[in-house]
Amino acid sequence: MGKGKVVSLEDRIPKLKEQRKRKTNRRLIFLISVFFLLVICVIYFQSPLSHVGKISVMGNSSISKKEIIEKSGISTKVNIWNMKTGNIEKKLLKFPEIKSAVIKKAFPNKVSIEIKEHKQIATLSSGTTFIPVLENGVILHKHNVMDMNGPILTNFQEGKYLKLMVEQLQQLPAEITNSISEIHYEPDKTDHYHILLYMNDGYEVSATMRTFADKMVHYPSIITQLTPNVKGIIDLEVGSYFKPFKPKGDRKDEKQGSEG
Repeated sequence: MGKGKVVSLEDRIPKLKEQRKRKTNRRLIFLISVFFLLVICVIYFQSPLSHVGKISVMGNSSISKKEIIEKSGISTKVNIWNMKTGNIEKKLLKFPEIKSAVIKKAFPNKVSIEIKEHKQIATLSSGTTFIPVLENGVILHKHNVMDMNGPILTNFQEGKYLKLMVEQLQQLPAEITNSISEIHYEPDKTDHYHILLYMNDGYEVSATMRTFADKMVHYPSIITQLTPNVKGIIDLEVGSYFKPFKPKGDRKDEKQGSEG
C-alpha cells in the first residue's frame, strides 16, 4: 500500500459543491443572456427600428435619387429584412438608362442602392432639340441631353440605320469617337449606308456604316501621313484616299459658273 496522503470524503464535499455551484451559475447566466437576446430580437423585428431608416443611392447621374427610390418601392414602412433585393433590382433594370443595380442592406436599418448607368455614346439632333443616345441603342426621347457626349448624329431616324451606327461607334476607342464632331446620314443611290463625318481637327470623312468601325480605327495613322494644315475629305468608302478642299475662291467661281 502506498503511503500517499488520504483525503477524506468530508474534505472533498465542499469543493464539489463549489464546482457544481459555479457550473450552475454559468449555465444560468448563459440561459438568461440567450433569453434577453431573443427578447431584444423580437422587440427589434416587431418595432419600427427594423423598418428602413436611411436609403442611399450611388452611381446615378441621369436619373434622380427620388425616381430611383420610387421605382424600387423601398420606403420607411418596409421591414428591411423582409425586402427581396433580387425583385427590387429587376424593377430598377426597367429604366432603360440603368445597366446594373445592386441593393445592399446594413444593420440596423440602412439600405444602399448602387447604380451603373449606360453611357451616352452620341447625341441625336432632332430639329432644334438634342436627344441622348445610349450605348445600348436606346434613345431617351423624354430626357434632356445629359451632356453633349459623343458625336452629334444628324438626319438619322430611329431604326436599323441608327442602331447600326451606334453599334459601329461602340467598337471604336474613346479617343476616336471623341475626335468626331458630327455624323450626317447622307444615303445615295449606290449606298444607303453612306455617312459624312465632320472631325474636330477640320477634316471630313466620307464612309459607309457597314465598314465604318473597321476603317475608322485607322484614322489617327491616316492623318499622320497627310500634309499638315492641308485639310480635305478622307474617303473610306472603298479604299482610302485623300482629296484636299478646294480654295474658297475656286468654290465661288464653280458656284457662279453653275448658276450661269
